[in-house]
Amino acid sequence: MKVEIRLCYEDRRHAGAVAKAVSPDNVKAPLGLAIETMEEGCDVLTRMTSKGKLQTLMATIDDFLCCVSIAEKTFSAVKKYE
Repeated sequence: MKVEIRLCYEDRRHAGAVAKAVSPDNVKAPLGLAIETMEEGCDVLTRMTSKGKLQTLMATIDDFLCCVSIAEKTFSAVKKYE
């Protein structure tokens, strides 16, 4: 199974911050699951490939989106104080 998630941001700085925040998942993926996240201009592109159960992939997507949400909130909070 393959999933592609594209998140669009207002600028490259925001996209870069989110991509860097979630990129550790690229290395620490469970066995049978591959995750690749990259910045593409103002977008963050994530590809996930799973050889396991659909439930595992869905849980991984949920976890990823939670991490993205935290990164976005952190970026917004820091941006207020600049």
